Amino acid sequence: MPTAFDRLILGDLVLPEGVLPDGWVAVRGETIAAIGQGAPPAAGEVADHSGRLVLPGLVDGHMHTSSSTGWPGIEGASMSAAAGGVTTCVDMPYDVPRPVTDAAIFREKVAVVNATSHVDMALYGTITKAGGVEAIAGLAEAGACSFKLSTYEYDAVRFPRIDHPTMLAAFREIAKTGLMCGIHNEDQELVERLTAEARAAGRTDPIMHARTRPPLAESMADLEIFEMALETGCHVHIAHSSIARGFELAEVFRGSGAKTSGEACIQYLCMTEEDLVRLEGFGKCNPPFRTAAEVERVWGALLAGQVAYVSTDHAPWPRERKQYKGDIFAPGAGLTGMQSFAPLMFTLLAERGLPPSLMALYCAERPARFHGLFPKKGAIRIGGDADLLVLEQGDFTFDEASIQDREDARWSPYHGRAMKARVAATYLRGSCIWDGTTVLAKPGTGRFVPRQHGESFTGAAA
Repeated sequence: MPTAFDRLILGDLVLPEGVLPDGWVAVRGETIAAIGQGAPPAAGEVADHSGRLVLPGLVDGHMHTSSSTGWPGIEGASMSAAAGGVTTCVDMPYDVPRPVTDAAIFREKVAVVNATSHVDMALYGTITKAGGVEAIAGLAEAGACSFKLSTYEYDAVRFPRIDHPTMLAAFREIAKTGLMCGIHNEDQELVERLTAEARAAGRTDPIMHARTRPPLAESMADLEIFEMALETGCHVHIAHSSIARGFELAEVFRGSGAKTSGEACIQYLCMTEEDLVRLEGFGKCNPPFRTAAEVERVWGALLAGQVAYVSTDHAPWPRERKQYKGDIFAPGAGLTGMQSFAPLMFTLLAERGLPPSLMALYCAERPARFHGLFPKKGAIRIGGDADLLVLEQGDFTFDEASIQDREDARWSPYHGRAMKARVAATYLRGSCIWDGTTVLAKPGTGRFVPRQHGESFTGAAA
């Protein structure tokens, strides 16, 4: 007689409302068919993780798999995602050599994702520096989950600054799609002047990366984009706020009727200026690390419900591009973070006496909601994809050598950090893709996930 379910995963289920001890998840095909506690039903296969925590697979709402190496970077980065319990990546569009600026390029990238990724992947779209607004509707129709624009220019083609008139026009078009628009939020004029002054004074030591990109550079950009959000009705989202003020401003503008939000990358919950000095180029990211006092304020914003979700901003630059050789302005800006995401977030919560249910909420459900992937992704719920993360609690040390990516991307700002958990297993659509030591998924196991609907979610009513 056939069994009712294909697979059972046993363990302590971590749900946004709390932990369900001695729980089980029943899988039929690729989806969750039942959830329960206590004596499990019959199934064709049982994965017994009793005594371990079972969370929804993480949804990392912000990473750059292809910013340094192009689309071939998807394969390696998605391996590190699988090993880190990240079952859905939301990948940025600033790719080498071509950013994802129209539907044709978008479809090319979808094909690469379907052929090479080890985990499921949703995709951002963007626009060209000039004349790209007309491509927005096509990108949305092709399945883009969100858009990304910048107030700061890193490259005129790959990562351009969008001027105010063009951004305003883009917001009006994006508002018609119902999608969210994330913004890289730094004031170009201020940063360029401060950087030029630092260079003229011979100050190119690591701390100057933070000094030339002060909190004011963020909040000035936040005000510009939020005023345009209020004007256009577009859902405008800070792609990374290193300061609590960004989340406060988003809340203020929501109170005025705007659709505004902001995310906290995990580094802004734990890394400080002292870490930038210690790590040199390997601690360089934009926006930069802030003071220990600001880290506490960001935690306050998170616990007050002002933060949209927590992401990594994973950017696996080749090790050589991160070396500090006397000039902190020379190395690439960005950190690796996907494989350390789950153990680090669990550790940060545990160190503060906070429950792992916050991790299920801010690192899975809410990013899935903001990017229009919920209820397919982001939660342990009947009918959703059977994407699961299993954490083993204990005393561990994160070792960058364990990163599952190309050799020159095996570096981490969290190397040597004590962790309170490790990823014991990862399940993607019911199949085990990481067994604690080996990535079992093959290239192409992952799939492109289009946005599921056109309803924008700002978290205001969550």
